[in-house]
Amino acid sequence: MHSVSDTELNSATPSQQPIDTQMTELPSEPPQLQNDAVTMSPENLNITNRQNSSDSSSEQQQQNPISTTTEPQQQDPNPTLPRKRRRRKKFFTELTSTTSLSKNRKNDVAKDCDDEALIAISVGFPSDSLTEEEIEANVVRTIGGSEQSNYIVVRNHILARWRSNVNVWLTYDRAVKSIRSEHKGLVEVAYRFLIEHGYINFGLSPEIKSMKFKSFDGIERGSVIVIGAGLAGLVAARQLVFLGFKVCILEGRMRPGGRVKTKKMFGGDGDEGLEAAADLGGSVLTGVNGNPLGVLARQLDLPLHKVRDLCPLYMPDGKCVDSEVDSRVEVLFNKLLERVCKLRQAIIEEVKSVDAPLGTALEAFRRVYKVAEDKEERMLLNWHLANLEYANATLMSNLSMAYWDQDDPYEMGGDHCFIPGGNETFVRALAEDLPIFYGRTVECIKYGSDGVLVCTEGQHFRGDMVLCTVPLGVLKKGSIQFIPDLPQRKKDAIHRLGFGLLNKVVMLFPTNFWGGNIDTFGHLTEDLSMRGEFFLFYSYASVSGGPLLVALVAGEAALRFEMMSPLESVKRVMEVLRDIFHPKGIVVPDPVQAVCTRWGKDHFAYGSYSYVAVGSSGDDYDILSESVGDGRVFFAGEATSKQYPATMHGAFLSGMREAANILRVAKRKSKSSMQFNTTKNIDEENDDLNKLFVKPDLSFGSFSALFHPKPNNDLESSSILRVKIGGAVSDSPSLYLYALLSMKQVIELSQLEGDQNRMRKLSRDFGVSLVGKKGLCSTAESLIANIKLCRPELNEAENGPVHGKESS
Repeated sequence: MHSVSDTELNSATPSQQPIDTQMTELPSEPPQLQNDAVTMSPENLNITNRQNSSDSSSEQQQQNPISTTTEPQQQDPNPTLPRKRRRRKKFFTELTSTTSLSKNRKNDVAKDCDDEALIAISVGFPSDSLTEEEIEANVVRTIGGSEQSNYIVVRNHILARWRSNVNVWLTYDRAVKSIRSEHKGLVEVAYRFLIEHGYINFGLSPEIKSMKFKSFDGIERGSVIVIGAGLAGLVAARQLVFLGFKVCILEGRMRPGGRVKTKKMFGGDGDEGLEAAADLGGSVLTGVNGNPLGVLARQLDLPLHKVRDLCPLYMPDGKCVDSEVDSRVEVLFNKLLERVCKLRQAIIEEVKSVDAPLGTALEAFRRVYKVAEDKEERMLLNWHLANLEYANATLMSNLSMAYWDQDDPYEMGGDHCFIPGGNETFVRALAEDLPIFYGRTVECIKYGSDGVLVCTEGQHFRGDMVLCTVPLGVLKKGSIQFIPDLPQRKKDAIHRLGFGLLNKVVMLFPTNFWGGNIDTFGHLTEDLSMRGEFFLFYSYASVSGGPLLVALVAGEAALRFEMMSPLESVKRVMEVLRDIFHPKGIVVPDPVQAVCTRWGKDHFAYGSYSYVAVGSSGDDYDILSESVGDGRVFFAGEATSKQYPATMHGAFLSGMREAANILRVAKRKSKSSMQFNTTKNIDEENDDLNKLFVKPDLSFGSFSALFHPKPNNDLESSSILRVKIGGAVSDSPSLYLYALLSMKQVIELSQLEGDQNRMRKLSRDFGVSLVGKKGLCSTAESLIANIKLCRPELNEAENGPVHGKESS
C-alpha cells in the first residue's frame, strides 16, 4: 500500500506573474454590508510595523551591546520579501523587507544589527519582544526595558553568527568574542537558550553530528520513549540525546520518515534504463527563509531547485486559457477572499463564537457580485478553489471562514524549492545512529507519577517520559489508548481540528514530452464536484533524475480517488494529458511506471495534514501541543504547530520545541527532588547488574547474556538477556532492556544475523517482552542474586577484600 500525503500545506502553487489588483474591481458592496465591513489595509499595517521597527532600532543604537570592533558578519541570504502566491491572497504582512528598517544608518554597527534582526525574524523571532519560550526560560529579569532590548540584540547576533556558517559548531567563546564586556552575562543566557531550543548548532554537517551525539553538559537526565520516526520524532530524538536523555524510538512502519516518503522508480532496459526519485508525501520546501530544512540542505551540499512561477492553464479541450480571462478571474477570486476576510473580521469582533464554512461564504459573495457567471470564468474560478482545497487538504465546506488562514502571519518567506533526490535524503541522515524499533505499533500509553509504560504487540517499554508524534489522523481514530484518559480539553481539540486528504499519481515516462521550461501546469474541468482531480501537475524532471510527472488530486476528488483502482486512476490521468498535448501534435507515451498514493487508507496516518475546520481555531494547535500527566506525556508533529501547521518544517520545529520542553520539565523535577522511576532503575538499582554485564557469558550485536551459575551446561537453565538500545556512537547514552530466557534460546538468538532478526524472533517466536530492570520477575531477581554470589570480585570492588579469604 502506498502511503503518505503531501505535508506541504503551505506550498504556494506557482503561477503566472502576480496581477495588479487594480485591474478589475468588484461592484460596490451591498448596503447591508458597507457598515459591517472592517477595513484591513496591508499598507496601514506596514506603516505600523515600519514605525515600530524604527523606534526599536533607535533604542538599540543608544545601548548597543555589540562592540564597534565586531567583525563584519555575512548577511544570511534568506531574508527576502516573500513572493506572492497564487493559491491565496495574503492579508497579513511580514517584516522581512529591508524597506521596513530605518533608512538613515549612523554607523555600520546599526546596519549589522538590522541585518541580524532580519535573520532572527526569518527564523520566527519577533522584532521587538520576547517569545513565550524565552519568557518561560527567564532570559531577562524584567519584561521590557533596556535589559530586554540588549538581550534581543545579543540573541540576534549569536543567531546570525551561526547562520553565516551552519557547518561549524558555534562555541560560547566565539559567540562572546564581539560582545561588550558589560553584556557578557546576556551572552551566556542567550547562547544557552538558543542551543537548548535548537536554534543554533543543529543539523547534519559532520562536525555538528559528532557534537550532538553526547550530552552537551555531561548530565544524564533520564529516559524518553519517542513514538513515531517522522521528522518530528527524529529531530526530537537527536536533540534529546544531546540534552542528556536516553532515547529509543518506536515506529509502526518498517521505515523512517512517516508522511515523508521517497520512492525509487525504474523503467526501460539496459543502457536506456530510467531511474527517478519520487516524493509520495511531503515534497516542497515551502519558503527557504529561516527554514531549518534549508539549513540541512546547505549542510548536505544539496542544490535547491526553485519552483518556477510559470504555470500555464489548459481548458478541457486542451486549449490554453486566455491570459486576459485568467488575469481577470484571478483578481476576482482574490477580491472574493478579501470580502470574506472583511466580513469575518466584523463578525469575530461582534459575535466571537460565530463561524461558518469558507466555501459557503465565498459562494454567497460570488452570487451577490455575480462573479464568474460565464462558463470559462466559472471553470477558472473552480480551479482556484481546487488550489485552495489542495493547500488545506480538504473541501471548502470544511474550512473555517474565521480561522482557515490563521498561520499566514508566520509563513516562511522565500522561494519554494524541490530537493534533488527527494526529501528522504533528510530522513536517512536524521535517522542514522538512532535506536529505532521498526514494526512496533503502539497500542497503549500508560502514565503516572512513577513514569510511563508504552505497550506494543507483545512488548512493553518503560521510561520517564514519552513523546507522541503520531499524525492527528491517528489520534482522531483513537488507535492509541491513553491510561488515564487524555484531558477533555485535549480530546475536544483533537475532535475540532481537521485532518484532510491529498493524493498523487506519480508517473515515470520514457521522455519529457511536456517540456523542460516549466515546473507546473494546470487543467480545468467542467465537473464542479471533480474540480480537484488532476487539476495541477508538478514536473520533477529537473530534480528526480528522470522524466517524472506528478498529478495532484484534491478536495472531493481525493476522497473518491481512494475508492478507485490504480489502473482506472492512471487511465483517467492519461486521458487528461492526451487532451492537453495531442491537439499540439505532441505524442503522450504510456508511463513506464506509475504509483498512486492512498493516504486516507494508511493506518499510520489516516490522511495527509491538518487544517482549521469549522468551529476550530489556531488555539487548538496549542492545546494539542500541551503535555499531560504532570510532564509525562508530550506531543509533537505538524498538527501541534500553530505557526507552521501542515508543513515539513512545522514538524521539524515541533520536535525541537518538545525536546526543550522535556528538558525544562526534567530540570523542574530535579530541583524538587523528585526521582524519575526508570532513571533510578537504570542508574542506581541497575548498578550491580551493569557491573555483572561488564563480562557477560555471551555477547552478540546489541545483545549480551548471563547464564545460570550451574556446574553443568544445562540448556534449559535460566539466563538473563540484556539488549542495548542506543549508544551506537561513542559517548552517546544507552538504555538497557531485559528478558528472562533459557540458555538454549539465547544460543538460538546468537546464531541469527542482525539485531532486527533477533528482535523479531524474540517477540514472535519466543513471545518474550523486553522490560526495564524493575519489570523483571522474582525468578529473574533470584537468578541475578545467584550470579552475583558467584562473582566475588563484585563484592570486593564495593567493600574491599574479605579478610581470611583469598580473592578469586
